[in-house]
Parts: sequence; C-alpha cells; structure tokens
Amino acid sequence: MSTDLGAATTTVTDQMGRVIAVPNRPQRIVSLVPSQTELLFDVGLDREIVGVTEYCVHPAECVGAKQRVGGTKRLDLEAIDRLRPDLIIGNKEENSRDDVLKLAESYPVWMSDVVTLADACDMIHQVGRLVGKPDTAGGLAKQIEAAFAELQPLARPLRVGYFIWQKPFMVAGRDTFITDILNRCGMENAFAATSDGRYPRVSVDDIVAAKLDAILLSSEPFPFGTRHRIAFAEQFPGVAAHMVDGEMFSWYGSRLLLAVDYLRDRLTILAGSVDR
Repeated sequence: MSTDLGAATTTVTDQMGRVIAVPNRPQRIVSLVPSQTELLFDVGLDREIVGVTEYCVHPAECVGAKQRVGGTKRLDLEAIDRLRPDLIIGNKEENSRDDVLKLAESYPVWMSDVVTLADACDMIHQVGRLVGKPDTAGGLAKQIEAAFAELQPLARPLRVGYFIWQKPFMVAGRDTFITDILNRCGMENAFAATSDGRYPRVSVDDIVAAKLDAILLSSEPFPFGTRHRIAFAEQFPGVAAHMVDGEMFSWYGSRLLLAVDYLRDRLTILAGSVDR
C-alpha cells in the first residue's frame, strides 16, 4: 500500500542524509521510537499520531489510545499499512534497516541519527519543522540546551561502566548518546575506546581490568533491580554499584527536560559513594 502525498509536499534531508518528500502538514503519523513519540505529543500533536510501538510509554495518558505497531526492532508492517501513514518517524539505532527500507518503498520515512546532545537538539528542531510545530519544538530545544549548560560535572571524574544487559554482560560503548551524557556529567566511559561495537559484550575479566570507580545498572533495556545491584557489588568488591533510570541517560527527545535535575541528584549520590 502506498500513500498519495499529492502536490503539498516538501523535500527534506533527514539525519541519515536521506532525501525524502514529506507532506507539509502530515495528518497520519506513525512513530517508531519511544523518545520521539513523547516529543510529538509534547509539541502539541495528538490526533495526528495514529501508530506507536509497544515500548512507547510516555505520555501514558495519550499513548494508550494509539494503535501499536510492534516493537522497535520487530515492526508489524501490516499494522502500519492498515494505518495509511503519510509520515513515519524512526531512528537509525532503534529500528532495523530491513524494516525501514521496506516501509520507505511506500511511505515517507524520516530517520534520526542521534549520538550527541547536539544531535538530539537538531532532531527536535527538524521534527518540529516536519510536523508544523517549529516554534514549540525550537523552544524545547533551547530549554534543553540551557539546562545542560548549567549542569555541573563531577569535580573528580569517575571511571564507569554503563550496563544495559545481564546475560551476557553488555555495556554502552563508543559513539553512543549514553556516552555523551556520561561525559557531560564528568564520567569517563571505560568501555568507550573498545573496538567491539557500540554496545559490546564484556567478560568478568574485562570488567576487572577496566578498573572502574562505579558500575551503573540501567533500568532499560534489561530491567536491572536491587538483586542485580547486590550481585554486582559482591562480584566486584570495591566498585560502587548503582541502579539508574535508563530514560534519563538514553531518551533524546523532550524527556531531556527532566534529565538534568535527575542527573544532578545522581551525581551527588555517586560522588558520596565513591571512596577517592
């Protein structure tokens, strides 16, 4: 199934460098990324959003009424076809290449590629223009930039590992948005220099050799909990282990407005827990 965009279209270049024709005022939007779904609602859309993923949970009072189109990595392409979207918004890291290529045969698919805070703010500006909300989106981006400009990093940098999975152990590595946020907080990602990909697997020996000051256990995608924190603390004595809200380190939409206060509080706790 394809969508007839008619004459009222604009040619744009997305963050992956892809040139696409998009409707000037999209009326049937499918969002394939949780953080960007929240952004779309926060810039003032609702009726226009017709499809979201199973992992789109914010804002809770809005997403519940929307059609689910599968997971970010395993989309339900038939469900998307039934929605007849005139714009699909995805992300290079979150969505599979095969799904994106298939959807792009029939629909305008705008893709973000976010590795830094600057990329995130650029994405917010671009999405705002795509959906006819440039002023609202621009205001959000400016607020986010101003808030992070006031974030004071740790006086004494900490060497950390940011864990996203349990079996096998997986961590955030090089060229990730998480690493950029860690750096802004005054934390050094001990696994950012690895050549084993952006989210490498690590062994117990790798973790010991990294000489970490702290271990950060993200709430997503693996739901680390108290029992995991205790197990890490026992397995790696002398290394402070903390659970952290993954949304505050990895969601690159309007949730960044909430992230700075959260990060500031966590930095206070981290600084007090590490024996320097």
